[in-house]
Amino acid sequence: MNSNYLDMIRGKQPGTTPVWFMRQAGRSQAEYRKIKEKYSLFEITKQPELCAFVTELPVKEYGVDAAILYKDIMSPMVGMDVTVELKPGVGPVFPNPIRTQRDVEQLHPFDPTKVSYIGDTIKLLTTEVLDVPLIGFGGAPFTIASYLIEGGPTKSYNKTRGMLVGEPTLWNALMERLADMTIAYLSMQAEAGANALQIFDSWIGAVNEDQYKQGIFPHMERIIHTVKAKFPDLPMAMNGVGNGHLIELWKDLPLDVIALDWRCSIDVASAMGITQTLQGNLDPAYLYADKAVIKQELDTILEQGVHHGKHIFNLGHGVFPEADPDVLKWITEYVHERSQELWASK
Repeated sequence: MNSNYLDMIRGKQPGTTPVWFMRQAGRSQAEYRKIKEKYSLFEITKQPELCAFVTELPVKEYGVDAAILYKDIMSPMVGMDVTVELKPGVGPVFPNPIRTQRDVEQLHPFDPTKVSYIGDTIKLLTTEVLDVPLIGFGGAPFTIASYLIEGGPTKSYNKTRGMLVGEPTLWNALMERLADMTIAYLSMQAEAGANALQIFDSWIGAVNEDQYKQGIFPHMERIIHTVKAKFPDLPMAMNGVGNGHLIELWKDLPLDVIALDWRCSIDVASAMGITQTLQGNLDPAYLYADKAVIKQELDTILEQGVHHGKHIFNLGHGVFPEADPDVLKWITEYVHERSQELWASK
C-alpha cells in the first residue's frame, strides 16, 4: 500500500506531501458522468462493486495518495428512516423538516443494518481494490441539522440558527440524536475497515464562536472522544468551511488532522499552536487559473506545510463539476515533485 497519507499523520514524514481532493470521486470525471446517466447517487452507493469502482476512479486517474468513500453526507439518514431526496441542481431535500419536539422524537435511532451496503463497499475496497488508504466520513450534527431543519440547502441558515439560539432545549435534543447517529455511523465504517475517518461540518461557518461553544462544541466533543476511545489508532480529521474562528477549539480535541479552507493559511494555523497534521488548502477558484498562477499558490502552500512539519495537500473545499481532470492530475504530480524537493532540503 502507498502509505504516505497515513505516515504523514503519524509523524513519519514520508518525504512527499500526500495529496487527495475532497469530492474527488465523481462530478468532474467523464467516466463517472456516464455512470450517472444510468444511476442516481443513492443507487450507486447501494451497489458495492459499482460504488467501489467510482471510489477508485480518482486514484487511478489522478494518482492521489488516499481514496474517500463515494457517498453523500445524507446517506446515513436511511438508517434513521428519514426520507431524503437528492434533487439534481438542488441537493438533499427533506419533505418533512424538523421544527418541533415531536419531530425530533420521531427520528429513529440509527440502524446500521439498513445501510449495510456501505460496510460491504468498505470491505471490498480495503481488501481487494485499493492500494491507498480509504477515508470514511460522516457529516457533523450542525450540517446535518441544517438540512433537516431548513428542508434542504440554504444560504442563510436562518431557521437552523434560530433554533440554536432561540430554542436551546429543542436544539440540544436534536443534536443528541444526530451525535448518537454520527458515533454509530463512523464506528460502523471503522469496523468495516476504513483506514481513517473525516467529519465534515461543511456549513459551520454560519455560526459564531460563542454559538459554537454553547450549542455545538459539547456534542462534537462527545462524538470525537467516543469514537477515538473505541478506535485509538484510527486517524480522525475535522473539516469545515469558514472554520478559521474555530480551529483553536479543535486543536484541543483528540483529532489527528485539522483541515483548513482557503481563508486561513497554514502559517496562521500553525502559529496558533496546532500540533496536528494540517490539511489543505488551495482555493478551488485556482482550478480555473493557468498553471503558472496555480504553481505560485502551490509553492506557498507546500512551503508552509513543510515548515509546519505535518501536511496533507487538499483543496480548501470540494472539487466542482467544471474542474478539468487534467489540471487535478497535474496538481497531484506537481505537489509530489515539488514537495520532495522541499522535504529533502528541510
